[in-house]
Amino acid sequence: MSWLRKLYDTYEKTKHMNFSGEDSPPLPLGHAYKQAHIEITVDGDGNFLRASVVKKEETRIPVTEISSCRTSNGAPHPLCDKIQYVAGDYTDCGGEKRNYFDDFKSGAEALDGYLTILNKWREASGNHPKLRAVHEYVKKRRVVRDLVDEKALYLDDRKRLMKSWPDREGEPAIFKVLTKKSGKIDQGDAFVRWRVSVPGDREDRVWCDEELAESWIRYNMSLQENKGLCFVIGEVSALGSLHPARIRHEADGAKLISSNDDSGFTYRGRFTDSNQACSIGYEASQKAHNALRWLVRRQGWHNDSQVIVAWEVSGKSVPKLMENSSDASLSEFMAKEGIDFSSFESEEYSGDMGQAYARQLNKKIGGYRAELGDRGDIVVMAMDSSTPGRMAITYYRELSGSEFLARVEKWHESYAWFQNYKKDLRFVGAPSPKDIAAAAYGRRLDAKLCKSAVSRILPCIVDDLPISKDLEKSVFKRTINRVSLEFWEWEKNLGISCGLYRGLHRRENYKMALEPERRSRDYLYGRLLAAAEWTEQIALFVANERRDTNAAKLLHRFAEKPFSTWRQMELALIPYKSRLRGSRAPFLNNMDNLMDEIHGMFDADDYTDNSPLSGEFLLGYHCQRRDLKSKAKDNPNMEDDIDIDQERED
Repeated sequence: MSWLRKLYDTYEKTKHMNFSGEDSPPLPLGHAYKQAHIEITVDGDGNFLRASVVKKEETRIPVTEISSCRTSNGAPHPLCDKIQYVAGDYTDCGGEKRNYFDDFKSGAEALDGYLTILNKWREASGNHPKLRAVHEYVKKRRVVRDLVDEKALYLDDRKRLMKSWPDREGEPAIFKVLTKKSGKIDQGDAFVRWRVSVPGDREDRVWCDEELAESWIRYNMSLQENKGLCFVIGEVSALGSLHPARIRHEADGAKLISSNDDSGFTYRGRFTDSNQACSIGYEASQKAHNALRWLVRRQGWHNDSQVIVAWEVSGKSVPKLMENSSDASLSEFMAKEGIDFSSFESEEYSGDMGQAYARQLNKKIGGYRAELGDRGDIVVMAMDSSTPGRMAITYYRELSGSEFLARVEKWHESYAWFQNYKKDLRFVGAPSPKDIAAAAYGRRLDAKLCKSAVSRILPCIVDDLPISKDLEKSVFKRTINRVSLEFWEWEKNLGISCGLYRGLHRRENYKMALEPERRSRDYLYGRLLAAAEWTEQIALFVANERRDTNAAKLLHRFAEKPFSTWRQMELALIPYKSRLRGSRAPFLNNMDNLMDEIHGMFDADDYTDNSPLSGEFLLGYHCQRRDLKSKAKDNPNMEDDIDIDQERED
């Protein structure tokens, strides 16, 4: 019950929040969002004034406990609903579906129709003017006829609701907003919302009338008769039996709580009814689910059917958990501080940019820390469904504000590297879990595999666990298979692979800069590869040739057998060096000296070791390549050569 209590508390605390702009509060009790298609305006006496087709707009409507979960039971909503519910003449005009305007039976159970429910609410509300007007109008049983006269709905020659429009040109608005099935629509599915024009009332929209909403809440709560102990708030209250669905989106039929299976094996053999297993109050359930819907809509992270949301119970803002460092509310702050981490060759941070990044990251997290405080109550929750009707909480953690922020900061600092996603998106920071999954398994990975990878990465962020070695190796394997990737995708994978290896080997304290004193075999071989590639790139550029270098073609083989492959690459460099000797002799001399220097740092046994390289060699390669480009930028004779990679990307 912990997650329900946290959501219940969140709902209660939103009452004290100020909402402005597009940000809206959670739904009131007994309400839901629906997409409206038709808007009907009546006057205070229930006389039809006008109607129009509206674009699919989310509209807040009152719902009963049973109608909020309706599938096949046909329970009407009390005010706004589909044509087949609100129109007493729906069947007369050729409607083929069942009409729920009058009382009906669902199996052996007798249920109130739309007209009866609306009338009961009208009487309980003391004859509310808007309810009276809508009730007086719909009981005339001419909704469809009026909409046809207003050209909102259309009948065919047999005076029946049309299913298709003969000419696609000039197709009416209602045919465009309703979902087509096999090229046909059912105009009875059009959802109606009401406007009531009452003199002296400035708000004619029933879905925005707060007094009307409060009237429904009072009446709806009076209908709840089953009393018992609510396990969420620990008080005796009206119990809920049908808990809300539509948590992730309005078409979502999956529920987190379900206890309506009294003929299967849900609780049979242990209890005689579901309340003996667990009883949840109607009000507590409504508030908790409405808070969860609000959080998912406001700040949830979606990955197919998977949803992950992190929030502070009192409603204070928290860093985005599942985004890369560029999108996690961090880059904007850093830009305000005057630090542009989109430039990898920043003059101010030509050294270890990781230190500058860590300082600014700490400042930003410090801002969140000052707002949340050490005792801020943070909840992280992941949900997913394997069937259309059932949803599970796949991950749940409660943390203090300081603990949560420390772990988010550690993730973005430990796994940070130079990320080159594309020419207009370069930043220093950690990749997102979804980007890691795509780097490991390919851009066209299966949704199920992507969700599985994200589920494995989430605890690495929230619980500060090391990322799985097989995931890091998968990214590494795809990165060294360079010829199978487009240039931009390889650059993206390279940054992600380096970030994962750096974060997984924190004790090595790798810097985001060239480390000339690091003598490990894999790091040195990476530097050699970068030097050979840069030499060949300049030679190709001078000759105005645009093709992959031998270093790019042999990258996979080099990672598998570095010693034998390096000998082949040295021989392949000879003609390129000859080409440079006449036009770029100083450059060639510098590159020869660099490669000699790197060779001299190897231990003899390490150099001749032909075993596969680890992800560390990509760190050495990337840092050496960046260092060479940075020095070329400062060399006036090399100004034309520093944008080679950019040309390939374009």
